[in-house]
Amino acid sequence: MAWILIVFLIILGGLIAPFGDLLGTKIGKARFSILKLRPKKTATIVTIITGGFISAISIGLLILVSEEFRQRLFVDIPFLQKTLDESKKALVPLQEERKKLEDKINKKENELNKLKSDVKEFRSGNVVLKRGQTLFIAEVTSNPNIKFDLGKIYKSADRYVQKIVIPSKKEVKNILLWRPSDISEIEQITSKGGSWIILVKSATNVLKGDNFVFVYPELLQNKTIVRRGEVITSEILEKKDLDYKNVNSKITNLLRKTRDKIKSRGSIVNEITTRGDFIKKITDSLNINQNKKYRLEVISLKDSRTADPIIVELNITKL
Repeated sequence: MAWILIVFLIILGGLIAPFGDLLGTKIGKARFSILKLRPKKTATIVTIITGGFISAISIGLLILVSEEFRQRLFVDIPFLQKTLDESKKALVPLQEERKKLEDKINKKENELNKLKSDVKEFRSGNVVLKRGQTLFIAEVTSNPNIKFDLGKIYKSADRYVQKIVIPSKKEVKNILLWRPSDISEIEQITSKGGSWIILVKSATNVLKGDNFVFVYPELLQNKTIVRRGEVITSEILEKKDLDYKNVNSKITNLLRKTRDKIKSRGSIVNEITTRGDFIKKITDSLNINQNKKYRLEVISLKDSRTADPIIVELNITKL
């Protein structure tokens, strides 16, 4: 059936094409004009229309005779177009995911390059200060002489760092290098009022004997972290926990939770100081009282602010 249709279309095209050419020639010779066009252009337009007529008849016959052609034209093509549109939409999140992966790869490459740089610095000399290390901590309270107070802090930090980096040098000199914008920002913020903690941090790894240390500040509000007598964290001890090993594990976990909690409140201290022989106190209490449940508490022994040490005691009570 398909071959018959193809032969028929070839024959039909062959018959109509000479007719169109003949018609164009006749119109040209007859000097016929359409829409006030020149006869030659009119003949060309007639020939084009004839060609279009051939194409229209061919498509019409294909649609009329071939069911497969109708299926592909009216069903398959719209379906394929819809599938293509859906595929494009599905491709968008994949492209975004690819972008995220590329960003992660770039980040890891930067970290690797930084690590290589740090290793190179470590191998090239005796590193006494690490990048990001806190070098000096000071408290400052807003007052009319704030610039003078800040100046004293900068000098104190300078002297302290010099003793680490150039301990053999007796002459006092300024070795800290600050960005002027950092100094201006500190003065602007601290002049607005309140109590502040200034952390002076190293911007690079520093070798022993270096003449200069690049630093940057971190400014924190000096606020109350815990108050005296406050129960910072607590833990319930069940009967199954009342042996030395479990009690010791509970205490360790409780102190870790306490450290995490004060960190989340803004404390910059890394360790918690405990007072008293709390292990013996707790063990004696468990030996005397045979209750099924106890509450183990971490209690602050003093008011502590952002940079103050956290001093606690552990207390156990019956439930």
